[in-house]
Amino acid sequence: MTRTEDRDQTARAEAWPALPLDQWRDTYATLHRWTQVVGKIRLAQAPLINHWWQVPLYVTCRGLTTSPIPYGSRAFQIDFDLTDHRLVIQTSDGAAESFALQRRTVADFYSEVMGRLRSLGLEIRIWTMPVEIAEPIAFEADREHGAYDPDFVHRFWRILVQVDRIFIAFRARFVGKVSPVHFFWGSFDLAVTRFSGRAAPVKPGADRVTREAYSHEVSSCGFWPGGDGIEEPAFYSYASPEPPDFPTAPVHPGAAFYHRELGQFILPYEAVRQSDAPDAMLLDFLQTTYDAAANLGHWERASLERVSG
Repeated sequence: MTRTEDRDQTARAEAWPALPLDQWRDTYATLHRWTQVVGKIRLAQAPLINHWWQVPLYVTCRGLTTSPIPYGSRAFQIDFDLTDHRLVIQTSDGAAESFALQRRTVADFYSEVMGRLRSLGLEIRIWTMPVEIAEPIAFEADREHGAYDPDFVHRFWRILVQVDRIFIAFRARFVGKVSPVHFFWGSFDLAVTRFSGRAAPVKPGADRVTREAYSHEVSSCGFWPGGDGIEEPAFYSYASPEPPDFPTAPVHPGAAFYHRELGQFILPYEAVRQSDAPDAMLLDFLQTTYDAAANLGHWERASLERVSG
């Protein structure tokens, strides 16, 4: 291997670190619940925006943020600084509170966050039951989850930075309705969604959340650290409603496959991480899965996509 090749390999390893699920599963479970505490604060204060776009978090140069949250004539935001490992709360009138992110139970984290908000004059009540989690425990009672490995948390954030920039590049190819690139704390994934512009039939058995999320036809893609039958970090892509023949559509790269139980195309993160051209591989997956959804769903592609160049 030449020095240039060695430098390139080292740079890729820094940008795309290993994230084996088994080695940080407990930290992942704790961080998932912490982000739900913060996300529910935003949900409690922000007005409903179509498809629940008022609730996610966003990737920053240091971690994740709520972005400004309204509180009367004031505003505040909550940031997970996953570089210095602190939770930071700032208000529009210049006040701030922060505390260290370290081993602590969900109950202690919840109590600390709400106490810091009160000290800033922010009286907020949230529903304290986590969502999209098996066997949920109310935040104030959860003394089971309290792991925190800063190395793996930082690795996870570094991956989000890479995925965020590639998702933004993919998003820029579309001139139709498209979501921001946002981090959903319920499912703990970073996602971006394109819309055909047509209303969708109501999903059978849909609840209020699902009806709002899937009120229109979508092609959606994302990244999550694993779970739900995929015991490794992975990229996904799906169409809703799923058009006929979607599962057998030609999709690149070769490492991608259709997961019938999840109803999604899956591309293992490790395949992207080990690639000589991870950006190109991921963009190829995003584009070919979208092509399948749009072509089979008969989207008006000429009016929805940006002409190259």
